[in-house]
Amino acid sequence: MNLRFLETFLWVARLKSFSLAADKLCATQASVSSRIAALEAELGAKLFVRDTKGVALSAEGARILGHAELVVDTVAALRASLQTDNLAVGKMRVGAMDTVVHTWFVDFISELTSVYPNLEVEVTADTALNLGEQLLKGFLDVAFHTDLLRSESVCSVELARYPMCWIAAQCRAPGLDAFDHLGKQRLVTFSRHSRPHQDVVRLLQQHGIETSGISCVNSVAAMTRLVRNGFGVGVMPPLLVRDLLAQQRLYVLDGLPLPPPMPIVAAWHVGAGIEWPERIVRVAQRVARRYGAEAGP
Repeated sequence: MNLRFLETFLWVARLKSFSLAADKLCATQASVSSRIAALEAELGAKLFVRDTKGVALSAEGARILGHAELVVDTVAALRASLQTDNLAVGKMRVGAMDTVVHTWFVDFISELTSVYPNLEVEVTADTALNLGEQLLKGFLDVAFHTDLLRSESVCSVELARYPMCWIAAQCRAPGLDAFDHLGKQRLVTFSRHSRPHQDVVRLLQQHGIETSGISCVNSVAAMTRLVRNGFGVGVMPPLLVRDLLAQQRLYVLDGLPLPPPMPIVAAWHVGAGIEWPERIVRVAQRVARRYGAEAGP
């Protein structure tokens, strides 16, 4: 099987576009289409579906995506092991927002150090806004946050979307049975001006609810503690507190309008001779996909 065809398949899947994949691979769109057609013929399956919205993976394409990533990464690791010490050994600066740290980041670091044992990883935990700024300024090589960055030197890809819910210390408490009543409660959510905070403010404004009672917290642990102690109603992904929900120490308030899901985005530096950040993101894609399959909807 031609490795270049698999790499082309991965980039079309990530960018959801034949033309963008062609730009990334410094190839023509016709060449990209030809590679995909050859791979589909070899596998005996249609890997993409095309409609007015663009290009998406078919059921068969989604099924082989993880296997293709593993093959490409394994070959990349094999090649790296034969390179000079300067290429095989180095330091990568990786930043992650708290939500990622509290979900699949530890599994990601474990797999990364297993796949690339000679790679030194320097980790920074910060807010999504700060991580984006640090990446654009060159202080980070890879960032896991909430926003697709637009820059000639940075590439971004969405890894997952975390549904948001209203979470409280009591299942049925006074003032929590209707959305307008909920708006009168103290609300606890992510740091000010973050994507989740802006989404909550927008949702409340759409329903004519005052937004002054929002407490912004940049720590998942602190946010969880505040909600558990009855300080306010949390606006956060239930994924972050699923153990407490299962133990009925926290409760999801159903039947209320919800903010949009929180996007989890990987962003990294690209350019001639810059290969390691992209390899790191490939590992993150695999780990995030496994985590999502285990966590469910």
